[in-house]
Amino acid sequence: MDFTTGFFYLFSAVLLFAAFRVITARNPVYAALYLVLTFTQAAAIWLLLKAEFLAIVLVLVYVGAVMVLFLFVVMMLDINTDTLRAGFWKHFPVAAVVGVVIALEMAAVLMGGFRIAEAPRGGAAAVQAAAQAGGQLAAEVSNTKELGKLMYTQYLYPLELAAVLLLVAIISAIALTLRKRKDNRRIDPSLQVRVRASDRLQVVKMPPVVAAPPQPEPATPAAEGGKA
Repeated sequence: MDFTTGFFYLFSAVLLFAAFRVITARNPVYAALYLVLTFTQAAAIWLLLKAEFLAIVLVLVYVGAVMVLFLFVVMMLDINTDTLRAGFWKHFPVAAVVGVVIALEMAAVLMGGFRIAEAPRGGAAAVQAAAQAGGQLAAEVSNTKELGKLMYTQYLYPLELAAVLLLVAIISAIALTLRKRKDNRRIDPSLQVRVRASDRLQVVKMPPVVAAPPQPEPATPAAEGGKA
């Protein structure tokens, strides 16, 4: 067993453990952190498969943006996990049956193998074939460059749609955190829009000269002595 195979089994074992802890951790923050570990191990496996672009996108997009959003939502909403786990064992048999069916389907596909008559010759395979034939390539073939061409030409509309969905998710998370509480002050934006100047400012007409109020007369010493 070479180093690549050893690292593959190591990353796969850590990935399976982290994925198991995502669904078994009692604290949702710990579950989100274990999901970050799962993404990093998947990125490491993609690096072993020489898919550098997919690995760095997984780290930057999911770990650096999506998981930060998840942690923000979990920590700001203050979710009561006891209420969420109230019906866990009630729905556990159905979930177990569905999980077993999915596992059997994946086993049937993976154990049968992938039957491909002839592997497509493109990308790295074309470069290797040309190098063996002794030909000189005009330019190097880059996975990142080819993926960039596809994303911003053929798949431009799905890319923009995904960006809009992420923007809506961010706005929704912020809107959920601004719910009404008893311990903070909240102003309805609709009332601010409909406000008028007469509701905030009242002009009162006052005379330019106002008479001073009468001052009380000071008590005399004789009067003080009589009171004593």
